[in-house]
Amino acid sequence: MRKLLRVLLLVAGAEFATGAGAADVTPINISYQPALYWSVPYYIAAEKHWWEEAGLKPSFSTFPAGAPQVAASASKSWDVGGMGSVPALLGAARYHLLTIGITNDESAANLLMASKASYEKFSKDPKLIKGQQILLTSNSTGDYAVTACLEKWGLAKTDVRIVNLGQAQIISAISSGNGELAGVWAPNNYTLEEKTGARTLCTGKDAGAVIPGALVARADYAQEHPELVARYLAVFVRTVAWMREHRAETVQMMQKFYQQGGVILPDKYLNVEIDTRPMYDLSQQLQIMNRSQGPSKVDLWMNKIAGFMQSVGVISSIPDVKGYVAPQYMEAVQSDSKLRAFATPGK
Repeated sequence: MRKLLRVLLLVAGAEFATGAGAADVTPINISYQPALYWSVPYYIAAEKHWWEEAGLKPSFSTFPAGAPQVAASASKSWDVGGMGSVPALLGAARYHLLTIGITNDESAANLLMASKASYEKFSKDPKLIKGQQILLTSNSTGDYAVTACLEKWGLAKTDVRIVNLGQAQIISAISSGNGELAGVWAPNNYTLEEKTGARTLCTGKDAGAVIPGALVARADYAQEHPELVARYLAVFVRTVAWMREHRAETVQMMQKFYQQGGVILPDKYLNVEIDTRPMYDLSQQLQIMNRSQGPSKVDLWMNKIAGFMQSVGVISSIPDVKGYVAPQYMEAVQSDSKLRAFATPGK
């Protein structure tokens, strides 16, 4: 497989050299969730015409959460995309999704919040959460963060009453006084804080849970079109590098992107997003996926998440991480000189 991948990428490199910016581009179907920090690179790359420079013509499909996004992969309605690590692993177990990179570290962006009226009592004594109702989106990174926070306080999910709702429904419920505790992910926590005065009790990071976001591809598509998957990754990491060097413009573009998804936030929250959610450029992606000294960081993160999913009965067994975490597509960006130059402008 790796030999075939190298051969195909040599062909891809030649096409990339002659086709960048030309009208002859290859369609690719990309899925993501709108108004989220990790999906901002898709918007920026489109505005900057970097997809076309990489010889790609993207068609975007959006989903409110990872679970329906994963389910849609079964019909091959999308080829590559981004999602939370929990749905990515669920997709690996059920639909042969590959994790080909990491969107961001969102450990601090998945959290448990308490309403304004109940924050003080729960923050003083988290054990009072026992027996309470928690609104959250099941099989999500938010679910993983809430579970980790409960364990931090010596509680289990069986000690509380879980109500499975979409994120928009959770915001409506808390806003109307029909809930005290909510498991959410950014930017929904900022919306709750602004609208209702709700406050954060615990984040995944507080509870020691590393929660990465995943860049994913359908396994059959990646095997058939490794060169297109490599180009997709090159566009994403190029955009990450650009965002680091152009913070003010990034915030402006985030504001427009979030508004398109129906989320309007003050710039202070957008800056919090940037400050608390590290993204990875090409060299960093290669580092966290490197298996030369044993399991990679990504392997370890995903195995721990798999353990959580098995413990709550979402999957029956922990899959072999080498069967779905696929670093070779990011490595292909590095090994092709033209793709590498595109992905690392100025270096």
